[in-house]
Amino acid sequence: MRQPLAIESFGRGGFRVAGVWRAGSLMILDDIAYDWPPASCADLTAADFAAAMAAPRGQVEFVLLGTGVAQSLPPASVREGLRAAGVGLEFMATEAAARMHNVLASQGRRFVSGLIAI
Repeated sequence: MRQPLAIESFGRGGFRVAGVWRAGSLMILDDIAYDWPPASCADLTAADFAAAMAAPRGQVEFVLLGTGVAQSLPPASVREGLRAAGVGLEFMATEAAARMHNVLASQGRRFVSGLIAI
């Protein structure tokens, strides 16, 4: 049975997910939280989304990207790589993305969250 993870809190350089504090940026894929290397939107590369792009069609509807303190346009290589893989991209400031993650997860949506720590 699917048990989507909720983001319980964020800030101070990390996230609390399922009762566990995780320092740094975070990726949630297949209801599992992973440490994620990017520290800023400018650091992002298409390789940071390799797992989302490799997922079987239909398993990942889109990537929800939290770009940091403010909404920033992800690099063209990221946008183009996801588009070529048939994966949508929604991006917003991390604060908004963390809240949106919880709403979408509660609706049973299939997506990947990539959240840059603030």
